[in-house]
Amino acid sequence: MDRKLEKIGKAFRIEGNYLGYEKIKVGNVNQTYKVTYRQPDGSPKSYIVQRVNTYAFRQPEELMHNADLITEHIRSKKQEGVALHFHHTKERKTFVYDEEGGFWRLTNYIPSVTYSGSTDLDILRRTGEAFGAFQRKLSDFPVTGLYETIPNFHNTPKRLETLFADGSRDPVGRTAEVREELAYIASVREEAETLTRLYEAGKLPLRVTHNDTKINNVLFNRDTDEALVIVDLDTVMPGLVGHDFGDGVRFAANRVAEDCPNAEEAECDMERFRAFTEGFLSQTADLLTKTERDTLALSVFDITVELASRFLDDYIVGDKYFNIDYPTHNLVRARCQIALAKDVRKKLTAMQAFIDGCC
Repeated sequence: MDRKLEKIGKAFRIEGNYLGYEKIKVGNVNQTYKVTYRQPDGSPKSYIVQRVNTYAFRQPEELMHNADLITEHIRSKKQEGVALHFHHTKERKTFVYDEEGGFWRLTNYIPSVTYSGSTDLDILRRTGEAFGAFQRKLSDFPVTGLYETIPNFHNTPKRLETLFADGSRDPVGRTAEVREELAYIASVREEAETLTRLYEAGKLPLRVTHNDTKINNVLFNRDTDEALVIVDLDTVMPGLVGHDFGDGVRFAANRVAEDCPNAEEAECDMERFRAFTEGFLSQTADLLTKTERDTLALSVFDITVELASRFLDDYIVGDKYFNIDYPTHNLVRARCQIALAKDVRKKLTAMQAFIDGCC
């Protein structure tokens, strides 16, 4: 691996002597390494080198097209603080292929700390602020210049259409045990499809969206816990702001992990919701349209139902997409998200009232 990583570094014109690497174990999709060089002045400097999973991301060059454009757009604003930067080869490409066809990229290393979750309201507020700042910095970016790297990623009607079709096909004989879950999703189908239907009617604008707004995609200052930068840009593409906000709340405010085996414990903690929301809207309130603001609470419900449907569908077809740790893992995930969706639905009025107060 040393030899391969050193060769990748040369392709990206990294100066100095290669010293070695450390494998980064965070993340389940790409292979990530921290690679260190001794610079000409004798000081060490590190970089992050990744091999992109081209099974998960079938068009990796389009992915890097998006990531390069938005990171350079953010850097061009010359704002204070650190910024993510994808290095370029001599040919101005942000990627290289190895001899086996592996797809590699290299970014600056940012000393930081990450959290897989947190109950600290200050951390959650800063997480919301970081994702809101991401929206603000890209509010003037021409979204039509980006590829849709995963077609229909948040097209809830299509997701649900696929779920019920797979439930009818029952390819591995699991539909019988999930009839209650299917019935619930069918009962809220129209409500869960609201954001997509509003977009199709021209009532919600497309924006640059991150599409994976979890706390572990924010790098924090090791000493002050200030948010430094948003990472994991593989799913950046045109989308709806509610999807980013909704998924951020779904992850940050749930009292339990998204695969908690005791689904009845799933609950949207309103203090955590308020902290994330305050941070997010501190950066975006003046950017959003009235319809966007009016549907932010509903977006939490919509995205939670959508994710429940994705987990449930994967279970029905035999666990083809999500990594699982045990045979019923996707079913456990689906049930936990359904329980969370039920709780969110009860709190929609209070959630929207708080959002209105922030705006």
